[in-house]
Amino acid sequence: MAQIVAVTACPTGIAHTFMAAESLRRAAAQAGHSLHVETQGSVGTESTLTPAQIAQADLVILATDVAVDEARFAGKTVVRAGTQDAIRDPGALLARAATSGTPATTSGTGTPTGPLHIVGITACPTGIAHTFMAAEGLESGARKLGYTAKIETQGSVGAGNALTPDDIARADLVVIAADTNVDLSRFTGKRVYLTSTKPAIKDGTAVITTAQAQATVHGVAAAGGADARSPDYVAHAAAAKAAKNAGTPAFYKHLMTGVSHMLPFVVAGGLLIALAFAIGSFQFGDQGIFIYEDRYAGTLGNTLFKIGANGAFGLFVPVLAGYIAFSIADRPGLAPGMIGGFLAGLTGSGFLGGIIAGFLAGYLVLWLTRSIKLPRTLEGLKPTLILPLLGTLGVGLLMMFVVGKPVAAALTGLTAWLQGLGNTSAALLGALLGGMMAFDMGGPINKAAYTFSTGLLGAKVYGPIAATMAAGMTPPLALFLATLIFKNRFTKDEVEAGKAAGVLGISFITEGAIPFAARDPLRVIPSLMAGSAVAGAISMAAGCLLRAPHGGIFVLFIPNAVTNLPMYVAAIAAGTVVSTLLLGVLKKPLGADGLPLGSTRTLTAD
Repeated sequence: MAQIVAVTACPTGIAHTFMAAESLRRAAAQAGHSLHVETQGSVGTESTLTPAQIAQADLVILATDVAVDEARFAGKTVVRAGTQDAIRDPGALLARAATSGTPATTSGTGTPTGPLHIVGITACPTGIAHTFMAAEGLESGARKLGYTAKIETQGSVGAGNALTPDDIARADLVVIAADTNVDLSRFTGKRVYLTSTKPAIKDGTAVITTAQAQATVHGVAAAGGADARSPDYVAHAAAAKAAKNAGTPAFYKHLMTGVSHMLPFVVAGGLLIALAFAIGSFQFGDQGIFIYEDRYAGTLGNTLFKIGANGAFGLFVPVLAGYIAFSIADRPGLAPGMIGGFLAGLTGSGFLGGIIAGFLAGYLVLWLTRSIKLPRTLEGLKPTLILPLLGTLGVGLLMMFVVGKPVAAALTGLTAWLQGLGNTSAALLGALLGGMMAFDMGGPINKAAYTFSTGLLGAKVYGPIAATMAAGMTPPLALFLATLIFKNRFTKDEVEAGKAAGVLGISFITEGAIPFAARDPLRVIPSLMAGSAVAGAISMAAGCLLRAPHGGIFVLFIPNAVTNLPMYVAAIAAGTVVSTLLLGVLKKPLGADGLPLGSTRTLTAD
């Protein structure tokens, strides 16, 4: 009689997991063996093996379709198989295990049980900091587990480290860590797990481990499923669950998908407008600030202004609306969404109308997709004829007769209010926007402040975006300065990271402060919020205007890109100094062990 321990696990952790466990129990009882089985899956771990059971075991059976942690079985004879092996012929598996002196390398079903090859995609609305930090987190997590990984980064700058068809074909697992919706069509038939960028940044190893247990085959109906005509049901359910677990509302993901596609148009348009003013100033002196007037038609400055203002800025609202709708309803929603966004411009409802148009188009097309049932031979007409026609008709009528005028009136009122703010009121708004920029440093609150400020550019309101950029630059700049002045408050790794934070800070990449905030949120985040609020308040109160929505310190060298440049630089400097001093006061000096001096050291025994 042998003492055996076993672990069973399948992708969902439900049917095959428990069927394999029960089959092994019956076969072991018939053969006279002692068997303890642990089951792992999305419902958690049950009948967890104790250290005593593992120590007494003669051998270990891993009947799994996903990789499991084998560290606790070090020194034991381990036999690997798939759940199907345990379900179909548990007696043969036990016989093989009893005589096996070396671990099996592949299950009878062809399921790989060695190091996994993982592919993935990371994406955030701007495609800059969170995208690459999440990719690094996943790659580092894979290395720690002994796996190989290739992660594609997607954002406003395009795809980096793009996955090839061969990469995808060889992949055992696909991990999508994104704050925007990602096209999954090329992963049909692969096990896919969806989450947001934050878990990947915080602990890539945990994300990959969770993905092994919870990933679901994309685009393939579950075995014994209800209806093969709705093959994406399981995948959609898994995606919805992952989004919920990640704490990211669907509304936010749809909005950020639109914003991520809109940003290149806003940045290009804003920089071209700034260059137009610079060229106008060189050519016509102080009068060059009016380069947009018809009297300068035909000049290089006026031409650049038209390209930026009429071209890029004319498109950013339709693109915003179109990709919100695309995120909700896929390709059939793109045309109705973009047309709705264009109509928002015609009605004067601006970016607010564009956001509403995008959601109206997306959910209307999604409802039409589910409601319209056609014979199989006519299904091809839906995405090319019926959905674009009915979606555009519905959204167009709503925008022209219901949404356009009220939202235009609201936007006009908001614009007038912002332009008429006194110094005190402007300072309060700037402080609010500044605090939001530093609260989650690239998260939903930060993006809400930035999206609000960026959207106002179309209404020629340039004050809020100046405040948000100043406030977004100060957190990483303050941490860079604090790691120089208060070195004893930071670990050696943090001091080194402070140099990179400084570079990110001058580039207006607030996410450079995230590693510091993650380690000590109760001291770091309030310090950074205070400095950002000061920067935003000074910028707004001083009447600073910014015509380029990104670029950081590099935009400041373009003449007339920033109004009241000396006070704008003073706002950034003041916010940086305030946060730096607060970090020095709130953070305690560290001892040689990396813990704050005076803190209680707790000794633990193994």
